[in-house]
Formats: sequence, C-alpha cells, structure tokens
Amino acid sequence: MDHPATIRKPNEGRRIGIVGDVYRFLATGDETDGKYATFEAIVPPGSGPPPHVHSREEESFLVLEGEMTFQLGEDRIVASEGTFLNMPVGSLHCFKNESDQTARLLISVAPAGLEKMFFEVGQPLADDAETAPPPSQADIEKLLEGAPRYGIEIKVLQE
Repeated sequence: MDHPATIRKPNEGRRIGIVGDVYRFLATGDETDGKYATFEAIVPPGSGPPPHVHSREEESFLVLEGEMTFQLGEDRIVASEGTFLNMPVGSLHCFKNESDQTARLLISVAPAGLEKMFFEVGQPLADDAETAPPPSQADIEKLLEGAPRYGIEIKVLQE
C-alpha cells in the first residue's frame, strides 16, 4: 500500500468557494499518490464555471442532486440526477445550473493536481458552508491569471 486510506464523513473535507460555487475536497493528490482527486460541487442556480479546456486531466461528473446543463464542444447536454459524464483531455466544456434549484455534483480529475488551483485561487470557506460569495472582479482576474499554471485554458466569452 503506497498511502493510507482516506475517509471523509458527511460534511468533512476542505471547502473552497470559487466562481460562486462551493467545492468540498474528498480526496486530493496528496492522498492518492497523484492518481486522482475527487470533490463535491454545490452549484446554485445560475452558477458554474466558464468554458475551459484541460490539457492535463480527464474530468468526470456525476449529478447527485438537481439538474445541470453541460456544454461539450458544440453539444449541450441537460443532465438530471444520476447522469454521469466524462470530459476527455483537450475537450472544451463547462457546466451551468440553469434550474431554479441548487445542484450537487461529484467531480473527479485524473491525474490529480487541479485541486491545487482551487486552493490557490479560491476562497477558504467554513467547514459547514453550503454557499459561496458571488465572484468579484478581483476573484475572476485571480482565476484567469492562475488557471494557465495548471494547464487550464479559460475561454472568455465575448458579449
């Protein structure tokens, strides 16, 4: 065994607020020998990350509660509870909660490392936080500046 087991009880795990969402980290690369990271996302109505491309990791999603709209390239997928999606390395994608109810997702990335971007650019939250403050312009700029260091290209939409 290369590392000890990781066990998180309900509501345990470091919480970070980023782009208005709450991310609760269940397993990090430090705990999995860098093989993967898994986290829960609590996404309020209207929220979700901008379109982006990962150059290093696959990213998978399982909709635990609510409904989430995913964009994968040109395809728009409305995903209800129980839907699983995997975004290959290099795919342009994003998700947005277009419903009027908060949604929860289980997200995994492999290999690990992306969680370090969240820790760097996000806002630490209380252990029981279910909401995050809306992103300020400074928060958005911090994300845009930090993402390339983690192999993430954010596609800023022109209005």
